[in-house]
Amino acid sequence: MRQIVLDTETTGLETADGHRIIEVGCYELNYRRPTGRTFHYYLNPDREVDVGAQEVHGITNGFLADKPRFGEIAQAFIDFIRDAELVIHNAPFDVGFLDYELSLLGEAWGRVNDYATVLDTLTMAREMHPGQRNSLDALCKRYEVDNSGREFHGALLDAQILADVYLAMTGGQAALSLATHGGGGEDGADPEAIRRLPADRPRLAVVTASESERAAHEAWLERLDEAAGGPCLWRQLEMEPVAESGE
Repeated sequence: MRQIVLDTETTGLETADGHRIIEVGCYELNYRRPTGRTFHYYLNPDREVDVGAQEVHGITNGFLADKPRFGEIAQAFIDFIRDAELVIHNAPFDVGFLDYELSLLGEAWGRVNDYATVLDTLTMAREMHPGQRNSLDALCKRYEVDNSGREFHGALLDAQILADVYLAMTGGQAALSLATHGGGGEDGADPEAIRRLPADRPRLAVVTASESERAAHEAWLERLDEAAGGPCLWRQLEMEPVAESGE
């Protein structure tokens, strides 16, 4: 359940033209909860940043001049993503650039898929919202995720925004984790919390079907029986014997 939400910024659009990564940002989730751990570097690409790319992310050649090369942070990056699931919007783009950077270091470094699995949220969004715009900004609007601080694209900021979007797309954060902010595992989850209900907790109301509702249900089952040419699945389940517990 360890996931790394990842984004990169680059000097341009194509590795075939020798473009390089200039920023990598990673934001860690564990059991769908942010851990507070991040991995973030600006990188010297040893080449000029395209004007069009600079207009998108605002990162200049002068700013990158004293930054480390990818090779200097490669091992730390691999250690951070190892055995995790990478959550990336338009994953082929970012993974393609990361694989290119690793290839420049030598064949022994392998590829991203040698260290982690990859989930593409763009593919997921297109399946969930066919025919609609599914850029990160469009998803922020659709899922009411605040991206007001996003004047320029930035790898770590976009990874944090994507984490919020991903959690919203997949059902929210707290609803599925059943976790508390108290003790438990190292991620703060407490699997026993669900059992420790307050003593003064109100009893849940038990609502039973009325006679008219039961009659309507039976009439519906009869129509299903007729259509199926025999007992429908609901009746088959009702007819299955209940296994007795042994001692």
